Amino acid sequence: MSNYENAMSIMTERFSKDSLIAIATMSDNRVHNRMVDAYYQDGAFYVSTYGLSNKMKQIEANPDVAVCAVDWFSGHGKARNLGWILEPSNAAIRDKLREAFAAWYEHANNEQDKNACILEIRLTDGLLIKDHHAVRYQINFANKSALLSENWGEFK
Repeated sequence: MSNYENAMSIMTERFSKDSLIAIATMSDNRVHNRMVDAYYQDGAFYVSTYGLSNKMKQIEANPDVAVCAVDWFSGHGKARNLGWILEPSNAAIRDKLREAFAAWYEHANNEQDKNACILEIRLTDGLLIKDHHAVRYQINFANKSALLSENWGEFK
């Protein structure tokens, strides 16, 4: 397997479930950071959220975000509002969010509210760490490539 395929396998294993991540946005020359529950699939994190929240207003003004996960991943991406959670185009990812967030989804989301939406964070780059820094992947999601560093060595 290539470095990229190995990294994607780890990303899927770790984050294709209810995963806490921090999302940093910019507004008025200040960084704003918050924790959210996210689900990872094919190079993107997905979040069920509210379209009128400060987070979504900041993303509308500037879609560049940074993310950080407790499970040893940090990176950058382009965020966008996929629209109302019940839009037919959101059906597949909505089903995955409902399953991943089953323990609390129904209590936290009013799908009938047109402002209930899905946030997609399409990752551009990131650093994925395994085995307490023994293995590190520097990932370029756009080019579908990754460099590997073992035991704090050079990225190759």
